[in-house]
Parts: sequence; C-alpha cells; structure tokens
Amino acid sequence: MKPLKKSLLGLTTFLGLIGLTLTGCSSASDKVILYSNADDEAIAAIESSLNEDGYEGQYEIQTFGTSELGGKLLAEGKDIEADMVTMSTFYLESAQNQHEMFQDLTWDVNTQQDFPDYVAPLTVQEGAIIVNDEMAKSENLDLPQSIKDLADPKYEGKVSVVDIDSSSTAWLMVQALVAEYGEEEAQEILAGIYKNASNHIESSGSGPLNKVVSGEVPFGFGLRHQVAVKQNEGAPISLIDPTEGNFSLTESVAVIDKEDSEKAELAQKMSETIIKKGRPKVQEFYPVALYEGEETDSSKQSARPKQFDEPLTAELLAKHQEISNKAKEMAQQ
Repeated sequence: MKPLKKSLLGLTTFLGLIGLTLTGCSSASDKVILYSNADDEAIAAIESSLNEDGYEGQYEIQTFGTSELGGKLLAEGKDIEADMVTMSTFYLESAQNQHEMFQDLTWDVNTQQDFPDYVAPLTVQEGAIIVNDEMAKSENLDLPQSIKDLADPKYEGKVSVVDIDSSSTAWLMVQALVAEYGEEEAQEILAGIYKNASNHIESSGSGPLNKVVSGEVPFGFGLRHQVAVKQNEGAPISLIDPTEGNFSLTESVAVIDKEDSEKAELAQKMSETIIKKGRPKVQEFYPVALYEGEETDSSKQSARPKQFDEPLTAELLAKHQEISNKAKEMAQQ
C-alpha cells in the first residue's frame, strides 16, 4: 500500500507526487479515471487485466498515498474526479458512511466473507518481522519471535519500523500489539521499539524492508508479500510470523456514484474485469484467498493470520495513531 500523508498536499507538490499512467491517446474526459493507493504489483495486475479484456485506451490510472487519497474521498465525496477507486477498504467504508458516494456493484461479488455491496476486495496486506539472515548470523543475534521482542534493549539500533502517521503498514503492527497486550502495554512496547529504531523509523511502508535488505539493520517490520518479492530477487532475507499474529488490511475496488451513467456502467464492467481477470495475477504476490473457488497457496500462507476484533475505520486508525504518538514521546524521554 502506498505511504500515508499527514495532510493533503498543495497543488504543485500534489502534481509532482502523483504517479500518472495514461493508456492510449484519447482525452481524459472520455476515459474512466481510476484513483488507486495500490502497490506496483497490484497496479500491474490491474493494467494487464484491463488491457487483455479490451479496455486499453479507455482508462487512466492515478496513484496516491493512502492518507492522501483517503483525505480526498472524505473531503470531496461524489465531487471527486475519479470514476472508480482501489483503496483501503476501511477508508471506503468511512467515505461511504459520510457521503454515500459509491454505487452498489452490479455484478456478482462472491467473496468468502461478507463485504459491503459497494466494494470488491482486491488484495490482502499482512504484516511480518523481516530478518537480514547474513547480519543476524554474523552478529550472532537471537531472532525476535514477537513484535514485543523488537522492544528488547539488546536490539537498540538494530530495528527499523514504519511511522503509523506516515504509512498504514505500521497499523498492522499496532493492531497486533493492542489486540495482544491492551492499549496501555502496547504503548509501552511501542516506546521501546521506537527507542530501538531511533533514526530508522520510516515514512514509507517499504522503508524497513529496504533497510533490512541493504544491511543497515538486521530486523524490521513490513508487508509480508514484499519480503517474498525481495527473496525472489536474491536478497539475503527471511520473515518471521510474529506470535501476536499476522494482522491484515484489505484494499478494494469501488465505483463512484456519478451522474454520467455511461461512464459509471463502463466503470462497473472494468471493476468486474479487475477482480475476475486480475485476481489470479494479484494472488501471485498477495496469496490470501478472498473469493469462492480461490485457495491460499500453502507455501505462501502466513502462520498466524488474525483480524482485529473491532471494525477497521478511519476513526480507529486515528485512535491508534494517538497511542503511537504518545509512545514516540515516551521513547524520547
């Protein structure tokens, strides 16, 4: 998932940061505009599935950070430029509760678990501990088995994590700690982790992974599927499924309820293609099964899949951000 931003950016910075993918040469007003916070692997699956199904030249993809896009959804509602989005499901639900801005999907969304009628889940993001095997061996380090272990003073300067104010990847870590230990102890554990991480608290979800791969630190916390990608590229890393569990977030497709019925109908068809044709490509990187008939590849399955016992909302994220911010203050004392 793309990194969160604390606030909406000014127009100049905004245009500089957006990744813009244009397909074909027709004017943008004639195309279905898709806003997305997805990672590169998911974007590639979306594009290839749409192109293979005959939609090349009929859409435009713009990518955003999660909070940046979430902020636009919550602020603009139906007035947003996009015709459809792929986005963290909890943000879609918060935006729908506030604006009623999405159409119910008109095709059969046969998920294994219940989702709102206006979303079709595309990916599942899970968290895990990342290990640089060569560093851990050369420095004779005990391997952490839990997220709590990352707060042990013996790992000072040897850990990299993500700031929850900057990336929703960190929310997977905070969810696990709050669920396992309660808010008060989770805050104390986070303070220890932040103290150990020090200058290695990253703003990008892939930041800790990159630091572990490069050998700047031996341990980190990040997205499980990204570790597999780096391993396939030959990086000397491995992952540990923490004892607190592999908590997860889904990202989903939704169609904006616009007055332009023809574009909305086309967006509905494209959303169906993204799921029905794109999911096999997506599952190569995000293995968790979501739909009837799908199975999770056992060789890629996490050891301890868990879900938070409260609905994930923008409001819950803000509450957990407050816990994290207090922990950062404690770490500096």
